[in-house]
Amino acid sequence: MKIIGLTGGIASGKSTVSGILKSLGAVVIDADQVAREVVEPGQPAWQEIVDAFGPAVLNPDGTLNRKQLSQLVFRDGEKLRRLNAITHPRVIEHFRQRLQWLRANRPDAVVVLDVPLLFESGMDAMADEVWVVWVDQEIEMQRLMMRDGITHEEAQARVAAQLPLEEKVRRADRVIDNTRSLQETIAQTEALYRQAVAGAGVSR
Repeated sequence: MKIIGLTGGIASGKSTVSGILKSLGAVVIDADQVAREVVEPGQPAWQEIVDAFGPAVLNPDGTLNRKQLSQLVFRDGEKLRRLNAITHPRVIEHFRQRLQWLRANRPDAVVVLDVPLLFESGMDAMADEVWVVWVDQEIEMQRLMMRDGITHEEAQARVAAQLPLEEKVRRADRVIDNTRSLQETIAQTEALYRQAVAGAGVSR
């Protein structure tokens, strides 16, 4: 089994690359999706978040108001660390269990760990190699403000909460430049995937 850790800056286009890899046959484990599952009503993390931040972070139906929670924690580094301390261990445990199952049942799989905070959470240690999706900061900020409908100040706070993208690039085994066309991103990703699969001896 080949395990690729996929990360990038916020709004760098990581989800686009993840989708391309999935279409090529990779098994993608999406940290954002797992994070949503572990904070569903009734889950231990949900209760801890309510205890830590109060009922104001809930929607009327009891689910987390993710926008409200994001605005709260990205203004306060201590609150962000508190939230991460609640959610990250549970997300990591889910990944470990999923990888254990895949090793037993899909030993020939190429697995992609799609994790925004791959380095920050230490989950890069789970991967055989790390891929980083790169864009310059100006493009990153523009995409983030457009995607989430937030101000320049809010976008800066979210970018600042992550490891600098240039540092992620420095630590990466492979880098995908996502500043150009979608076709070029697809071509880069397909070429890197072929190299990774060939290097691992995985039949694809």
